[in-house]
Amino acid sequence: MIFWKLQVASPHSSDSETQTMMATLLRKLCVCSETASYNNHRPSSEAAASSGSLLESLPSEIVMQIVRLLGPKQAAQLSVVNRKWRSLISDNELWAHFLEVHNPQPWDSVLFSETFLASAYPLLPLPTSVAEIPSVSFKQVYGQRARLPCSVIIDGGSGYCKYGWSTLPCPSWRSATFLEFGNVETPIYTRLRHFFWTIYSRMKAKPSSQPVVVSIPICHYDDTESAKASRRQLKEAIYTALFDMNVPAVCALNQAVLALFAAKQTSGIVVNIGFQVTSVVPILNGKVMRKVGVEVVGLGALKLTGFLREQMQQNNMSFESMYTVRMLKEKLCYVAIDYEAELSKDTQASFEAAGEGWFILKKERFQTGEILFQPRLAGVRAMGLHQAVALCIDHCHSAELTADTNWFKTVVLCGGSACLPGLAERLEKELHALVDPNLSDRITVIPPPYGADTAWFGAKMIGNLSTFPGPWCITKKQFRQKHKTNRIW
Repeated sequence: MIFWKLQVASPHSSDSETQTMMATLLRKLCVCSETASYNNHRPSSEAAASSGSLLESLPSEIVMQIVRLLGPKQAAQLSVVNRKWRSLISDNELWAHFLEVHNPQPWDSVLFSETFLASAYPLLPLPTSVAEIPSVSFKQVYGQRARLPCSVIIDGGSGYCKYGWSTLPCPSWRSATFLEFGNVETPIYTRLRHFFWTIYSRMKAKPSSQPVVVSIPICHYDDTESAKASRRQLKEAIYTALFDMNVPAVCALNQAVLALFAAKQTSGIVVNIGFQVTSVVPILNGKVMRKVGVEVVGLGALKLTGFLREQMQQNNMSFESMYTVRMLKEKLCYVAIDYEAELSKDTQASFEAAGEGWFILKKERFQTGEILFQPRLAGVRAMGLHQAVALCIDHCHSAELTADTNWFKTVVLCGGSACLPGLAERLEKELHALVDPNLSDRITVIPPPYGADTAWFGAKMIGNLSTFPGPWCITKKQFRQKHKTNRIW
């Protein structure tokens, strides 16, 4: 797969002073035009003529550099000042530049999402050549994004929930996920209702004021009828709880799919190291391929932290809580590229935990992550992570779902424990050694693009689309009508 980035030329430093002066002149013209428009008459013909003659003598490339200094609002006003500039102001690269400079999201994410996600499902495969890339009007995208409502973004993971506003660079709050609210006997609707009310209360937000994008935890993995019913029940409970709170529109997407979007992919295999288990999820054009099979390994973040705790206890290290152990895992642990070679190295490192002093770890640093590849080290009878991913790749290849035989060769990691340094490199190495040579040539493992918040950023990408909430959301009226129809039948 290829991805690209529009190149925006920068002004020559030697001409910057002249261009700044010209930009000031144009800015004054825009203000004059705006004032005249407000007073219902045209700007002074003398001023327009003198300014126009000066600027028309400049090469279009220089004028374009000057326009970039103005900013989007005043650039749009120039088409009123001079008709000859209308085509120049409508230039797609100019508005791509404005999106890159004036948008809080990374430009490559904006470009990917507006090109491949704006129309929602069905998603098209990513192109293999530049000629196949769909055209996008960035001027239209900029205008639509400027009018977007602020959205609530909720990533309800298997261990911790991240939530915040679509306009902010990262989630502002974290808490236990809804799976931890209440007890197992509490109806799922009640737990969800409590969960969402807690979130809106902490955000001090009115539910009826903005749409919401919420991730659905990866669970009920099978393609059986009972698993389908459980997934449907969970999704409907999410919709019902939110609509009963008068949320105007809801977009609920699988957590693995959102992580894939965050990596700027629509097809691939997502490896989610969750709280209790690790899921290997094949996704084709934004849809989870459950018929191919979701592999599940009985190792998650909890087991990794527990294994490190046991190693520390064996070495007579005392600590006050599991939080301290988890912090040490995040700060000091890593995955060895070659486990046997690492055993003979000096890997000692230390970390100071607030209120508990210094902790020194040695081989525990890489032995903790090693149980993902050798579960027997932790007394767990399960496949290694590389074996589960290799099995999923083999199933994807055998299924022959599409003519593209490379769609499953991009592996994206997500989850907090997937951020262990060296994990992506080790997994890629193991896969190239384990998978049939005819399949392994283009296998690539991508570490979590946004760390533990990867799925949240994928949801944020949807919430910031120029077409949002449009094709991605279901409204309360649509949801009620759908259920009314289902009851009739």
